[in-house]
Amino acid sequence: MLIACGDALIDFVPTRNVEGREAVMPAVGGSCLNVAIGMARLGAPTGFVGGISTDLFGRMIADHASASKVALDLATRSDHQTTLAFVRIVEGESHYAFYDAETATRNWTYRHGSIPFDTVEAVHVGSTTLVNDQGAAETKALIADARASSTISFDPNCRPNLVKDKPTYLARMVEFSRSADLIKMSDVDFAYLFGEEPYQQRASTLLGQGTSLVVITRGNNGAIAWHAQAGQIEVQAPKVEVADTIGAGDSFQAALLFALYKQGRIARPRLQDIVADELRRALSFAANCAGLTCTRPGADPPWSHEINWDW
Repeated sequence: MLIACGDALIDFVPTRNVEGREAVMPAVGGSCLNVAIGMARLGAPTGFVGGISTDLFGRMIADHASASKVALDLATRSDHQTTLAFVRIVEGESHYAFYDAETATRNWTYRHGSIPFDTVEAVHVGSTTLVNDQGAAETKALIADARASSTISFDPNCRPNLVKDKPTYLARMVEFSRSADLIKMSDVDFAYLFGEEPYQQRASTLLGQGTSLVVITRGNNGAIAWHAQAGQIEVQAPKVEVADTIGAGDSFQAALLFALYKQGRIARPRLQDIVADELRRALSFAANCAGLTCTRPGADPPWSHEINWDW
């Protein structure tokens, strides 16, 4: 099984009403839930770990996840409110306003021994859950239990408007990266965390600390990856008509993990030994899945029958 641990929320995505005025439409989201949904839709046995409310929006989240074949038996249901995020698209980038005080996601706690990690091949973490102290601490405890048997995937998926103390947040992201076997981040996130540092320089640092695979996604410019044995690999982004970019990075992450799983390369020793051709196929598949997600509004990753893939 593959699992994603973190945020589940409702995005209010931009649209237009019948009069042509700006409006918003509720859509299930949350980076880590999106990754879980993306993996499950492609055909991997997938579970979600995190807090989901029992309120109206929480029921929307649970119904959506279940319809996408994501197992929720490891999730924590509570009567805390659902996190809400309002989205605006500015120059092709999604900008968010979060309402996340005392929510189900914020109040999630990890219960030691509650997850059978010997049956879990990979755990994905990241995003808004790691901004607050409690979420970061609970996720760190989960990783401590998971790392002996499960590959750790990490995407910081930064939300600067939630960060109150950037130096502390940066140190936290660096700390999480030390526990990760696979690190993916967008070029926007990289610039926020590391400024103008060359990608390859930071990738070398991360590989030197034990990470197996580092990937930077660059929107229309595709993705570039570094692996200790397979070397540096670059893939192009597909040319698509973009509706919005919400969930594109999550779709890329989900598809990459799925492709590694499908190739039998998701386990830590197997990921360390992946060859260049296998990695290129996995990255290209991920880029195509992200491209398809961009063609429709909201975080709506593809199903297996929608994407052309050949192993």
